[in-house]
Amino acid sequence: MRLIGIAGSRPGKDVWVARTETVDTPTTGTATLIAELRDFWADPRAATANPDGREVTVGTDPRVVVVPPALPDARVLCIGLNYQDHVDEGSFRNQELPKHPTIFGRWTRSLTVGGVSAPVPANERGLDWEGEVAAWVGRDLCAVTADEAREAILGYSTFNDLTARIAQKLTSQFTVGKNADRSGPIGPLVTADEAGDLRAGLRLRTLVNGQVVQDSNTSLQIHEAGATLAHLSQTLTLRAGDILCTGTPSGVGYARDPEWLLHDGDVVEVTIDNLGTLRTPIVGSAGR
Repeated sequence: MRLIGIAGSRPGKDVWVARTETVDTPTTGTATLIAELRDFWADPRAATANPDGREVTVGTDPRVVVVPPALPDARVLCIGLNYQDHVDEGSFRNQELPKHPTIFGRWTRSLTVGGVSAPVPANERGLDWEGEVAAWVGRDLCAVTADEAREAILGYSTFNDLTARIAQKLTSQFTVGKNADRSGPIGPLVTADEAGDLRAGLRLRTLVNGQVVQDSNTSLQIHEAGATLAHLSQTLTLRAGDILCTGTPSGVGYARDPEWLLHDGDVVEVTIDNLGTLRTPIVGSAGR
């Protein structure tokens, strides 16, 4: 099942979760409403088993807008340095990595959907791409095992962790550089039964203006999603609707010689087996 968020589908309502037939973005066509956003995340499996059933058309009516199916108060937790080849290409290559995953946070306000432009901040040389997989937590998790955490993953999405490198590198903390305006495009949620297990391997590719810049496989991740969620749950209770972004492989722009970053007019696409293609146009700082 492929799920998206829809705003403006019903007068006086906020965001609904809906089922779509496509995984590629921008999302267009007919979508079937399932439940209002908070009702959906209160019990995702019950909601999908008993959907609202009404249909809406997306992509042609400007009053009906596709949005991430994310709760405003959800936590977006991201794994840094989760592929060895990405560690080796960047500024951390000569440092000993910690045994546990390095986690940084995004705010949901930075999230957007495919087809929505991402602006380059005025003080940046450009934005950098980071294609990856996002995992959606389907139920609350408190001090669970890795197996329990894996069973609780509702599904996965394509994600592009677009990064403002100057802001990121000013200090040892990643937060500002990872929360630029509209810098977190995320694709439709593909339920785990259709997406498959990341440990079995999904091919991940990122393309800039049609040229492949990243080509890897999720089986190469250092810290697996279920084990990472279990690790986090020992300290904080994860809630249904929280998101874990699982990290990017090698091929990012800042590590190239010469540096290659995204500018006004560029188009970046993240394509992942079973999850589709996430397409994001880049605009200049005036587009903020």
